[in-house]
Amino acid sequence: MRKLTYYIACSLDGFIGDPTGDATAMMSYVDEEFLAYLAEEFPETLPTHVRRATGNDHLANKHYDTIIQGRGSYDLALQEGITSPYAHMRQYVASSTLKESPDPDVEIIGSDVLGWMRELKAEEGGLGIYLCGGARIAGELFPEVDELVIKTYPVVYGSGMPMFGGVTDLAAFTLGSVRGFGNGVLVRTYTRKR
Repeated sequence: MRKLTYYIACSLDGFIGDPTGDATAMMSYVDEEFLAYLAEEFPETLPTHVRRATGNDHLANKHYDTIIQGRGSYDLALQEGITSPYAHMRQYVASSTLKESPDPDVEIIGSDVLGWMRELKAEEGGLGIYLCGGARIAGELFPEVDELVIKTYPVVYGSGMPMFGGVTDLAAFTLGSVRGFGNGVLVRTYTRKR
């Protein structure tokens, strides 16, 4: 069984972006030390164009070989003219409104995302699955999330986009590790108690 990991950036008060979904306030904390950690520990989570720009395009995937993201997350790349933001992985976008993919390497999942994820997790072999965000897709897939990797940035939004949209069920997770950085960022990993 493949593992689904929700790998996400959030503020101190648990938001993945401001009320419009903008997360640029957190991105200003990606300094040399933190970028080196990401490249070493989670190289596949760096978008392909960032990997190239930082000289990390040669790095092998360590944890994930597949990515699923929602339409809003994918639109951030499209706004920059990037149709295949994670070319080093199998790419899926969950969207009921995007009917046709703008790139042959990106597959659109239009309905029953939870059922589709259960089938994907049941595939034999391969690495894990990276759930990139946003809140709505994370909420839909919450029953299948096995692990959380939360990059907490030292900012407070006060309101905004929650980590999980629409989740009302209680779920328990066990803390795995915590890593702090000089810029105030913390990276915490949790495993779901089943």
